[in-house]
Amino acid sequence: MTYQLVLGDPAYSSWSLRGWLLFHRWSIPFETRWVSFSLDQSVAEQMPDMAPARTVPAVKMPDGAVVGDSLAIAEELATRHPDLAFWPQDSVDRAAARAMVAEMHSGFAVLRQLCPMNVRCAYSEVPIPSELESDLSRINVLWQEALNKSGGPWLFGQYTVADAFFAPVAARIAGYGLPVSQTAQGYVARHLADPAFLEWRKMGLEIGPDLEWYAMTYPQVAWPGP
Repeated sequence: MTYQLVLGDPAYSSWSLRGWLLFHRWSIPFETRWVSFSLDQSVAEQMPDMAPARTVPAVKMPDGAVVGDSLAIAEELATRHPDLAFWPQDSVDRAAARAMVAEMHSGFAVLRQLCPMNVRCAYSEVPIPSELESDLSRINVLWQEALNKSGGPWLFGQYTVADAFFAPVAARIAGYGLPVSQTAQGYVARHLADPAFLEWRKMGLEIGPDLEWYAMTYPQVAWPGP
């Protein structure tokens, strides 16, 4: 039995992108099943074999264990594949990476609410209320601190779970033209040009219908990456 990964609409499901990257970026073989956000059935109803998981991504491990949270998936894969560098090897960097991932996992609610991920289009003239500005300021601090120390190209030099978790944040910043520092802009550009992200965006353009509740009224512009 291999890993069975259940994902939501790739154009919009930021958490699914994180889960997919954890497998794709570390070359772990897996089978994919898609659920749709456009059906009357809930996500949980579309994946009864994944109970008690009720959100995407959800993974059934080779031994039958079901994990339905992206951070739990990351930690379980790191435990099951100790030969793969999911986290930085340096203990100080590893602690920093785990703290950043935990903050991303539980925070930035305003960014999530006002700028939902949508890899099918990009916008300009997006208003920046103070609460969103606060989220962006905190992202700048986190990224600047890590990149200044590591020298890049990724937050802790090599690609880690932290980068997988911030990939949808980069997509939001790019897709809504949000103001961030020059260092952060460079980091966003690296995500947009990453072959794994490009593959995900290709799936996002091809799989599933346009979902009107993700559409915004701001002027549309060309996607800012490749």
